[in-house]
Amino acid sequence: MILIENKIVSDIPVLHLAKKALFDTRLPFVMFMHGFTSAKENNLHYAYLLAEKGFRVVIPEAMYHGERQGNMSKEKLALHFWDIVLQSIDEIDLLRQSFLKKELIDPNRIGLVGTSMGGIVTLGSLTRYKWIKAAVSLMGMPYYEKYALLQINEIKKRGMKLPLKEEEITELLNKLKQLDLSRQPEKLDRRPLLFWHGKQDPIVPFSYTYDFYERIKPLYAEKPEKLHFIIDEKSGHKVSREGVLKTVEWFSTYLA
Repeated sequence: MILIENKIVSDIPVLHLAKKALFDTRLPFVMFMHGFTSAKENNLHYAYLLAEKGFRVVIPEAMYHGERQGNMSKEKLALHFWDIVLQSIDEIDLLRQSFLKKELIDPNRIGLVGTSMGGIVTLGSLTRYKWIKAAVSLMGMPYYEKYALLQINEIKKRGMKLPLKEEEITELLNKLKQLDLSRQPEKLDRRPLLFWHGKQDPIVPFSYTYDFYERIKPLYAEKPEKLHFIIDEKSGHKVSREGVLKTVEWFSTYLA
C-alpha cells in the first residue's frame, strides 16, 4: 500500500509518498517538479509508480501554483516564470534538508525530475547541487539565458509591458547565467541524466534540448549508458506513457 501525505515542509506545500511498510524508514529520495500552470496533484501518477519501486517521493507546489496560487492571470503568471524557477531551485534544498534531519532519506541516493518548467528547474539545479545523483528532464531545456531572451522578445511582440526595467532584466540574466547548464556542462560530472522530449513541442523548443544532448555526449564517452535521450516523433508538449515508465526505470537503475 502507498501512503499519500499532504503536508507543509519548510513552508512549502507538498505531496509526500512512500510505501506504508517503509514510511518511517530511510529510503532513496526523488523530488518531482511540476510544470507551469500545473499543480502537484496533477503528477501523482509519477510519484505513485516511483513509490511502488521503494522510493520516498515528494512533489512540491511551485510558487504561485496550486495551494500557493494568487488571483493572477496566466499572462501575469508568465511574467514571473523565472522568479518561480529560481525560487524552486532554492526550495528543493530546503526539502532535502528537512527530510535529512528526520533521517528519512539516504543522502547518497537523491534524484530530481520535472516536466516542462520542472524540467528546466531540474537542469538548472544540476549546476548548483552535487548531491543530485541522477536526474530526468521531461520537456525541459538548459539554455536559461537564450530561452529568457526568447520569452522577452515574444512578450514585446505581443505588445505586453515588461514589469522589469532594463537594469532589472540585466540583473535577471546575470542570475540565469549562473544556473545555465549549457554554459557549464562540466558540472554534470557524468551523473546519470535522461531526457524525454516530443519533436513537435510548441512550448519548449526540442532543438534546444537535443542540441545540448549532442554537445555533452563526449563528456559521457566512458559511461555512455548514463546519458540517454528519448525522442517522441509525434508528441507535442505532453509526456507519453513511455516517458513516464522510462523515468521510473531510470531511477530504479541509478538510485535504487
